[in-house]
Amino acid sequence: MARSQTAVPDSTLERFERTIVPLLDDAYTLARHLVRDEHDAQDVVQEAYLRAWRHYAGFRGGDERAWLLTIVRNCSYTWRRRARPARDAVEYDDEAHGDGGAGERASHPAPDARVLEESDRGELQAALDQLPREFREAIVLREIEGLSYKEIGRVIGAPIGTVMSRLARARRRLQEALGIGAREAS
Repeated sequence: MARSQTAVPDSTLERFERTIVPLLDDAYTLARHLVRDEHDAQDVVQEAYLRAWRHYAGFRGGDERAWLLTIVRNCSYTWRRRARPARDAVEYDDEAHGDGGAGERASHPAPDARVLEESDRGELQAALDQLPREFREAIVLREIEGLSYKEIGRVIGAPIGTVMSRLARARRRLQEALGIGAREAS
């Protein structure tokens, strides 16, 4: 079978699969925190990967993760602008709404432990959601994605000093929202 002139060389496809595809979880995590909806995040990641693939032949090397997360970030903000009348949908959790059969109980922690864990996670997510966009993205990229200040600067297009400032302010606001400073002082 003859190749068409628009076919992508195997080396490009192999390089994309080797360097970009493994970053799928990182891309989803960032999108999830920026668009605040798991289904929208999946759509954003799909769009970001399509854009990344379209422009990968022109990628001249460097930090693939920062390059991809920049695309995810831009797609997330484009997505949010298009879906501005935000849907404040309540996510349905199969696990939380399961039938509660004996088989389920054996593999899950005690209900009170699970409630406390979900409460803490929910409290943290609510505190993250309250942060302004630029603080939320900085804290997610640093604390969840584990990017360096330099990598964050590349993703958000800001100097390292700005990254450091946003992180400090984001951490302070998170502490205030979670009441951490007040609890430690007492």
